[in-house]
Amino acid sequence: MIDSMPLLLTLAAAAAWGLTALVRAYARRHLMDVPNSRSSHGLPTPRGGGLGVVLTWYSALWLLPAAAAGGGGMAEACAAGVAVAAVGFVDDHGHLSPRLRIAVHVAAAGWALWWLGGMPSITLGGQAWHLGWAGSALALVAIVWMLNLFNFMDGIDGIAGSEGVFVAGAGGILNFVWFPESGQGLLNLVLAASCAGFLLWNWPPAAIFLGDVGSSFIGFILGVAALASAARGGASLAVWAILAAVFVADASFTLLRRMASGQRWFEAHRSHAYQHAVLRLGGHRPVTLWVWAINLGWLLPLALLALRQPQAEPALLFLAYAPLLALVAALGAGRTLPPVRSGAGS
Repeated sequence: MIDSMPLLLTLAAAAAWGLTALVRAYARRHLMDVPNSRSSHGLPTPRGGGLGVVLTWYSALWLLPAAAAGGGGMAEACAAGVAVAAVGFVDDHGHLSPRLRIAVHVAAAGWALWWLGGMPSITLGGQAWHLGWAGSALALVAIVWMLNLFNFMDGIDGIAGSEGVFVAGAGGILNFVWFPESGQGLLNLVLAASCAGFLLWNWPPAAIFLGDVGSSFIGFILGVAALASAARGGASLAVWAILAAVFVADASFTLLRRMASGQRWFEAHRSHAYQHAVLRLGGHRPVTLWVWAINLGWLLPLALLALRQPQAEPALLFLAYAPLLALVAALGAGRTLPPVRSGAGS
């Protein structure tokens, strides 16, 4: 399997690129994202390109042996991602009730946790904490939040695809190198390769957007992958939380500020820190490049330290999140921006 991995990942990236091209041809007729007051782009752009990522990843899941796909129950746990992607694809075509979406998300998370055996305990700082049913309840909330925050953060060219490549790729490599016996590396790397194939279309200026079908699906798979990794002797939840800190910090801080200020937090908006950063830096590309710089230059080294020194995980989590939370607060996360002018570039 190791010898064939470069070929497998290359094929996954190529397949995602080709499938995204097909989806784009369809989306240009049926799924155009027309800018509105909540948009961060100024030109009509097709959406729904994440369907290529979904189809590529599930093809790999079905073709790989059970051990290479993460072991018993992993395929069944991730099968719920089909429902998440399907609801997202329908929502890309027309607005769905938030209650219906969240109901599907909760059901999908519950299904995944059932097949993973729940999460009765977690390890933090090198020590096991037994939480019983509360641990599984927290894990369910974590999966639902992860898939929704990924959707919230998919608002400018290249950012969500880049985050998918980084988090899935880094998590996959760390598991594959440090914990090969856990079997939790390969599917993450396939997800990273699939996101990379899509990113070729989505890099600023984007030719197509992920859409809810892609962003929600990627967030769901990453959430399940992180829990499976922690439960099956792979990278800990702290490592995954560090890798995903850019998205978690921005989405969480923005949501809490909007709730605290009495805004209609459950509605679409244009008030994330990355959207404020676009205004300050003059485009989508520099913001996405800065996200890459933070991920590679700050968060990846901290994740590596957490692997080598698990007893330091609480301190490393603080080092990862404290500067990011200060940054998103300084950028004005949670405060609504004026609409982007029509025709604005990326």
